[in-house]
Amino acid sequence: MAAPLFQLSNVHLTFGGTPLFEGAALTVHENARIGLVGRNGSGKSTLLKIAASLLEADRAERIVRQGTSIRYLAQEPDLAGFATTLAYVEAGFNEHDNPYRAQYLLGELGMTGEENPANLSGGEVRRAALARVLAPEPDILLLDEPTNHLDLPAIEWLEQELRGLRSALVIISHDRRFLSNLTRSTVWVDRGATLAVEKGFTEFEDWRDDYLEQEEIARHKLDRQIVREEDWVRYGVSGRRKRNVKRMANLEGLRQTRKESRRAQGSVNMTVTEADTSAKLVSDAEGISKAYGDNVVIKDLTIKVARGDRIGLVGPNGAGKTTLLNILTGQLAPDSGKIKIAQNLQMVTLDQRREMLNPAWTLKEALAGERADYVQVGDTKRHVIGYMKDFLFTAPQAKTTVNRLSGGERGRLMLARALAKPSNFLVLDEPTNDLDLETLDLLQEMIADYAGTVLIVSHDRDFLDRTTTSIVCSEGRGAWSVYAGGYSDMVVQRGAGVAAKVVAREISKAAASPTSTSAPQNAKRKLSFKEKHALETLPGRMEDMEAEIAKLEDKLATPDLFSDDPDLFAKTATALEKAKAKLAKAEEEWLELEMLKEQVGA
Repeated sequence: MAAPLFQLSNVHLTFGGTPLFEGAALTVHENARIGLVGRNGSGKSTLLKIAASLLEADRAERIVRQGTSIRYLAQEPDLAGFATTLAYVEAGFNEHDNPYRAQYLLGELGMTGEENPANLSGGEVRRAALARVLAPEPDILLLDEPTNHLDLPAIEWLEQELRGLRSALVIISHDRRFLSNLTRSTVWVDRGATLAVEKGFTEFEDWRDDYLEQEEIARHKLDRQIVREEDWVRYGVSGRRKRNVKRMANLEGLRQTRKESRRAQGSVNMTVTEADTSAKLVSDAEGISKAYGDNVVIKDLTIKVARGDRIGLVGPNGAGKTTLLNILTGQLAPDSGKIKIAQNLQMVTLDQRREMLNPAWTLKEALAGERADYVQVGDTKRHVIGYMKDFLFTAPQAKTTVNRLSGGERGRLMLARALAKPSNFLVLDEPTNDLDLETLDLLQEMIADYAGTVLIVSHDRDFLDRTTTSIVCSEGRGAWSVYAGGYSDMVVQRGAGVAAKVVAREISKAAASPTSTSAPQNAKRKLSFKEKHALETLPGRMEDMEAEIAKLEDKLATPDLFSDDPDLFAKTATALEKAKAKLAKAEEEWLELEMLKEQVGA
């Protein structure tokens, strides 16, 4: 095997108390596709920062092959000091990088390049940061939660873009589908060490569960051996003195081994407090519409939410998912139509922005109140420390303020607060944000066992597949459709995933020409030969695409195709999804070129 591009080994790091790393390692070969996984707090992000030379370990050996370029995507990118998003992206270039890539990637991610970084949303900051690290096409890409704040179309676009890159990838993500689709090997960060497994994430979880089971069996054997040795010390017949001394030394060694071993971090003990059963019909919307000025987000929608339903709301950012959620729960009135809400609903909401958490609260105050020591969990009083431990918090953290908690810890705290309240209606707005995979597993199990009704807004395809019984999808221009099953079922029925929202935006000189940053500001903009050619040929190409889509749809409509040839059905559905995405992209390109044509008077 060829020498690796990058090798990090013998990493030791302590932030006081228990060491975070004791001999951790990370090796990256050409074209590697590595998932970096582990529980919240295990040190994944820290290890990636050490690899990117942004953090110095107490001790480590770092070897980078000469000429290897590395780019790092942080969880919280900093765009301060840049006038525009284009300037921020171009600042990441080296001398020989292609400057056109900056404008191309920003355009693909729905941005013009002229946005003021001070006014960006979390999703827009993430898109700009992705463009900056992708544009140079480095040898190694270190990506820390690249899908955070992205909507489904952007996540699926990013998957395709990363598949086409020659860069080696090291990815931290809580998005199972994203990891499964992109990784070929896994590095597991666990109890201060790393374990490299030549399995993609799809196979890794089963392997890890077997590994932990064997580890627990070995621990049990060690415990039994200690018991036998202690029994001999108390009741055994005295033999030769040297043999006794050796056996006592062995016992001390066993005890020390048991003491020093670090067990796998426990699981969240997650139960939901259920209220009285709600009415059979929870929410009944008939012909509802809602608009903000000229922006119609819901148009003539009729939908019924029955007791026990698990409904996922999906669509691009800005499609109106939260608006629809608020109308269905009675928190917002539609502009027209009728909405009926059951009378005996006891609703608990998990807000995606964690806005209900006061940063100055201590963990204890957030759960039990200012002076209380007990949490009311349904009909039962639980001591706050015991309830904290159910969600993997330690007793010393009781006095930790909310603003000092990590994103994952704030997510667990929100869950702890929400699940203590009696409810028969759960409203979960992006519940997967910052939660580790093991906690997500337990949240999924809790939703499956919940007797009430659940509404979920999420961009996590795997989570939707595991929790929902139907999907309400934005079709654009205020139209919404209902599909039975999870997200994957919707893709098969619809023939495509969630489409990106087409936003007619003014195309500036900088956006239209990647070289315009060096051109005089008063220079007259003209259509390039390539743009003129695209304007002339795009209508014909779009007609061909529409014809191809019609053929694929006819094939999918063939009776018994799914039962006779499931593989052909799946391939045809995938081809149809790609064809529709290709047509949508062409239509948007044509629209932007027509707008540009009008602007320059061509």
